Amino acid sequence: MDGMIRIAGGRFLMGSDRHYPEERPAHPVTVEGFWIDARTVTNAWFARFIAATGYVTVAERPLDLSLYPGANPELAVPGGLVFHMTEGPVDTRVISNWWRYVPGACWRHPDGPGSDLAGRDDHPVVQVTHEDAAAFAAWAGKRLPSEAEWEFAARGGLEDAEFCWGNELVPQGRHMANIWQGPFPWRNFELDGFAGRAPVGRFPPNGYGLYDMAGNVWQWTDDWYGSRHDAPDPRSPCCSPRNPRGGSERESRESHSPIGRKVIKGGSYLCAPSYCRRYRPAARHAQPIDTGTCHIGFRCAA
Repeated sequence: MDGMIRIAGGRFLMGSDRHYPEERPAHPVTVEGFWIDARTVTNAWFARFIAATGYVTVAERPLDLSLYPGANPELAVPGGLVFHMTEGPVDTRVISNWWRYVPGACWRHPDGPGSDLAGRDDHPVVQVTHEDAAAFAAWAGKRLPSEAEWEFAARGGLEDAEFCWGNELVPQGRHMANIWQGPFPWRNFELDGFAGRAPVGRFPPNGYGLYDMAGNVWQWTDDWYGSRHDAPDPRSPCCSPRNPRGGSERESRESHSPIGRKVIKGGSYLCAPSYCRRYRPAARHAQPIDTGTCHIGFRCAA
C-alpha cells in the first residue's frame, strides 16, 4: 500500500515497569500483521481530504454547550489548545501556565488565528480530534491503529528498548527525535534544530522504516484510555493477549467530565527529559476525544 509499511506482527513486551504508573504492568502481547503509515499525516494530505469531502473539523464547528456545564461563555466558541512559552520558571503541576484555549485555532490555523500553513505542507497536521482523524482514515480506506499495534510498530523490532532506536536518548550526540531541550516550559535550546513542529521525516526512521514514532507530535490511537494496563491472567502464564484493545468509554472518563478519552502515543516537541519523558514506545497519555491541540496529530493503519 502506497506510503505504508507492512508489519509482520508477533509477540512483544508491552508497557514498562520502569517509568510512569500508567505504563504498568509490562506484559506480553501478540499482534497480528498489519500496515501502518510510514509518516504522520501532513497538512497537504489532510487538505486533499477536506477538498474531496467538504469535511468540517470539530475545532471549526459550534460547541454543544450542554457538554460543558459551567464553561466560560467567552470561550464557548470553536477553537483549540495552543502552547505558549512562559517568561520564566513556573509550577509544572499547573498546565494552564502554558496551555490556552484559543478561539479560531484549527488545522488551518494551528497556533491561532494569526498563524497559517504557508510553507508547512510537509508538517504534521494538528488541531485534529479523534473524530477528525477517524474520518480521514475512513476516507483513505484505512483506520486508526490500536495502542498495541502502535507500540509494536514504534519499537521497530527492538525488544524492551527504552527508545525507538535503542537505550540512549542521544546516541553519539545525534538527536533522534524532535523534543524539548532545556528547562520546560520557558527555555528551549533547540539542540535538535527545531523550536516547534518539524516537517515529517526529518529524523532517522526506526528499524521498521517508520518516521517520527517519537517526538514531533503525539498520535491518536483508537483505544479508550485506562489508568493502567490490564494485568496478565496468572492462570495462563504461557499465553499472551492477542490483538488487545483498551477499556470502555465509560472507564476512560474523568470524574468531572462526560467526555471520553482515547490513548495518544509518541510524545511531542513539548516533551522534555525534565518534565514529560514520554517520547518512548511504552509511554501513553489520555486525551479527550473532543479536543484538538497544536501538538497532536496521527497516522493510519490498515
